[in-house]
Amino acid sequence: MENFIDQLNEAQRAPVLHKDGPLMVIAGAGSGKTRVLTFRIAHLMAQGVDAFNILALTFTNKAAREMKKRIADIAGTAETKNLWMGTFHSVFAKLLRYDGDKLGFPSNFTIYDTQDSQRLIASIIKEMGLDKDIYKYKQVQNRISSYKNSLITVKAYFNNPELVEADAMAKRPRMGDIYHNYVERCFKAGAMDFDDLLLRTNELLNRFPDVLAKYQDRFRYILVDEYQDTNHSQYLIVKALSDRYQNICVVGDDAQSIYSFRGANISNILNFQKDYDDVGMYRLEQNYRSTKNIVQAANSIIANNKDQLEKVVWTANDDGPPIIIHRSPTDAEEGRYVANSIWENRMQHQMPNGNFAVLYRTNSQSRSIEDALRKRDIPYRIYGGLSFYQRKEIKDVLSYLRLVVNPKDEEALKRVINFPTRGIGQTTVDKLVVAANHYGRSIFEVIENIDRIDLKINAGTKRKLQDFVTMIQSFQIMNESADAFVLAEHVAKKTGILLEFKKDGTPEGIARMENIEELLNGIQDFVEGQKELDEATGSISEFLEDVALATDLDKDTGDDDRVALMTIHLAKGLEFPYVYIVGMEEDLFPSGMSMNTRSELEEERRLFYVALTRAEKQAYLTYTQNRYRWGKLIDAEPSRFLEEIDEKFVDNQVPIDRAAYRYKPLIDNDIFGEVDKSTLRQTKPKNGTPPLVNKPNENQLRKLRKLKRQLASPTANTNTIDPNLTEGSLVNHTRFGRGKVLNIEGVGNDKKAEIQFDKGDIKKLLLRFAKLEVLS
Repeated sequence: MENFIDQLNEAQRAPVLHKDGPLMVIAGAGSGKTRVLTFRIAHLMAQGVDAFNILALTFTNKAAREMKKRIADIAGTAETKNLWMGTFHSVFAKLLRYDGDKLGFPSNFTIYDTQDSQRLIASIIKEMGLDKDIYKYKQVQNRISSYKNSLITVKAYFNNPELVEADAMAKRPRMGDIYHNYVERCFKAGAMDFDDLLLRTNELLNRFPDVLAKYQDRFRYILVDEYQDTNHSQYLIVKALSDRYQNICVVGDDAQSIYSFRGANISNILNFQKDYDDVGMYRLEQNYRSTKNIVQAANSIIANNKDQLEKVVWTANDDGPPIIIHRSPTDAEEGRYVANSIWENRMQHQMPNGNFAVLYRTNSQSRSIEDALRKRDIPYRIYGGLSFYQRKEIKDVLSYLRLVVNPKDEEALKRVINFPTRGIGQTTVDKLVVAANHYGRSIFEVIENIDRIDLKINAGTKRKLQDFVTMIQSFQIMNESADAFVLAEHVAKKTGILLEFKKDGTPEGIARMENIEELLNGIQDFVEGQKELDEATGSISEFLEDVALATDLDKDTGDDDRVALMTIHLAKGLEFPYVYIVGMEEDLFPSGMSMNTRSELEEERRLFYVALTRAEKQAYLTYTQNRYRWGKLIDAEPSRFLEEIDEKFVDNQVPIDRAAYRYKPLIDNDIFGEVDKSTLRQTKPKNGTPPLVNKPNENQLRKLRKLKRQLASPTANTNTIDPNLTEGSLVNHTRFGRGKVLNIEGVGNDKKAEIQFDKGDIKKLLLRFAKLEVLS
């Protein structure tokens, strides 16, 4: 079993064999850090450490699944199942399911996603009678999230005069009251948001020493991936759990710390040696992913940052082609360049679409790229767009399922109590909310006891509310014995949601039905997958937790052969043979909002470093002379980061001036012959002034001489006509895409082809100029 250690290089082997005590692995991009983590866990198990005593924390479920699979291949599936491995949020959600009752939460608490949180905050702002233009619910939600990640509880907020005063100065003096109400409402609904999963874990470990001691003894060996991305709340949990045995291994790269906007604290990794005694320091500096040109170019960029840990990343890979820097006149031209380059690379090297990624600083930049890819019929997928699980019809079905598991879930109940329509209006819901707040009960409990409360609701509405409760209770009884798929299918039919969209009959309605069908397919797959896991039941509560904790990159699209479009933040941890980084302009990248301080600018530079090191074989950096921003065409300035790349590693492609190549003569010059100057009529100037002579300057003379050479060549600017081109041929045109030749007429240089293109256009092209590729 131990021969797997031989697969590691010397630098990787050292931290794997380091068994006890704290250690930090500084892992450069593409240096095999995941390999070190997985082999270290497998080695610990081989040394007799019980899998139950190992905790491994990652930042995506996808990373956790890949690591678990690799460990199973080495150590065996049975023991690997006993590892506590997953994202911070998924692992601590599991811990809170076991011990959250000490904080007053049920074991079946709901996990609110961002949309749920924002809806609840919007409701609270409305109920408090506050101005929604001053208290914007998204801004309020972001502020509350930052409080929680910094461990600023409601009590801590009101005990901090500076925070209270800062909100008062921002004309939001009721921020603390909103925060207080939000926490109370979540607690009453038996719900936690993402930030609560960390905040409440900290509360549990601090308020209950016996619980902390239990998990310290349980997790004797702790491993943390991407340690540079941990926030203060995550840092404190890891510090508390590892305090007893101090067998903690953190892996990260300060040069890839890019999440300060969501609370990540780079000082966690920079100060690790101050937090623990006798830290073993290891560096992984050999890059296995990228070419020498890419690695050395990335080094030349990150060298401009002052705050960093010392390391020199190198590679034994080939030099590879230089990094291409390309300037386009506009963002639309930039999109066309990227699409054409992807097309040419794909055709030339016979590669799948999945080998290509287009990375941008902000989501709004995707539009021009999408337009260009669609015109070339290149399939693509946008990451970070509307998630499948955020679509209305999916949220509706999931809300019913959430109510089955936790009937106190207020946001789920308000979403579906009158969908499909059952005659329960907003006025009735408002009365229920007021009553629930008055009695300190959930809305569901108020409806259960509606005969005992005078809500001024007529008998018909009262009966409809009772029918709704009875329906949910029948689902709960079914949930005791049915698996997730059987229950979900029953709920989709019994509630009338499927019928609602079927009656719709529009393409949108049909698409929504198909999405619900896809959801049911996903639940069935989940149930089948759970059968392989220990302690898993395939219940709807397990499925809901899996969905709530999934990230956009965790989801399987079922079709990987698409060009990936995503922000650079989402690209972290991924790799592609060909990477296009677009919009390399000042105020866009680096962002105009992230250049106020040196630390902000250094994070932008780290972001560029991350983007460039995603590329394995070839990187393209593009920028424009003009770009539309807020509906106006503005002059763009090349990014300062382009100047920071050592010119040895780049090929700067600046297109020829358009005026120099736009004109392509279609006629031969010999029809004009030489001009007899004696026949020219001289116009006598008025007032005795000498005749005007347009004397060309040196630049114009060069252009005229070039044009004369072109005209003198009978084959100038023409293409060789492919002899395989016949009527019925399938062809591809660089601009118009795929098409079929309907007719060919003419001879020699006058030969023309009439082509029906897939997009519906029929074009007649002069073959000696048309850039056609014969497909068949």
